[in-house]
Amino acid sequence: MHKDCIRCFLKQADKLFTRYGVKDDIANDITTRFRLFIDKHKENNLLAPEAACLMHRLLKKATSIDNIYRKEKKDYNDLLLSLEDDVREIINKSDDPFQTALRYALAGNIIDFGPPEPFDVFKALSTAVSKEPAIDHSLILKDELKKASTVLYLGDNAGEIVLDKLFIQIINHPELYFAVRGGNIINDITMEDAEYTGITKTTNVISNGYDAPSTLLNRCSEEFKEIFDKADIIISKGQGNLEGLIENKNKRIFFLLMVKCSVMADMVGAKEKDVVVLFNR
Repeated sequence: MHKDCIRCFLKQADKLFTRYGVKDDIANDITTRFRLFIDKHKENNLLAPEAACLMHRLLKKATSIDNIYRKEKKDYNDLLLSLEDDVREIINKSDDPFQTALRYALAGNIIDFGPPEPFDVFKALSTAVSKEPAIDHSLILKDELKKASTVLYLGDNAGEIVLDKLFIQIINHPELYFAVRGGNIINDITMEDAEYTGITKTTNVISNGYDAPSTLLNRCSEEFKEIFDKADIIISKGQGNLEGLIENKNKRIFFLLMVKCSVMADMVGAKEKDVVVLFNR
């Protein structure tokens, strides 16, 4: 795992130690256990989402709080729900509703409390339509959707899920599944967020069965893996899902994300703050 990822996790943990008043000895124990875990697996090609999973399990145990970012998740779900009708109107009145809805879905990926840097969701939304993807395989995606019998859409963050819902409504595929995390991790979506934002009324929603901020197939539930294997194409939102699936060449995967760090920029061949629609073929 890249050293920058380790620094990012430790910064995130420090903020949460302060926020929840974690005692110094407990905070030091968490940091030590995290570093030992990283060192133990340094030869095993450890993925950042696996490390994040451990860190947040330790934090949840120390704070006795299962949903550490509950407030932020609700705040951003509420914010985007309040904007939903306006964004839908813009999409429906646009010359190309598919591209417009896609751009908003990409812009929503900025809502992420994992990276230590602050983000401006209003700025991202205000420039969403005009922001050209640095890598743009969206026309291939549109064509593949027409041919696909089954589509699996891997969700990412709270708030963002509302824009995913609008994009899924435009896709309007009869056999589309939307996947959420199997447990609380950072501000990633769970079934609770899916029900709260109403996406369960739009499409089939399933849990991937695991509490990492990613899709780690070797950890996911059998139900999820069955749909993953069945899907003709997979739409994967966010950096975490990309990290878990970038090496998977057996499936036709479209990675939709905003690049939030230099590690990811190098991985996809773009710059920080770029948005990309990347087909793995």
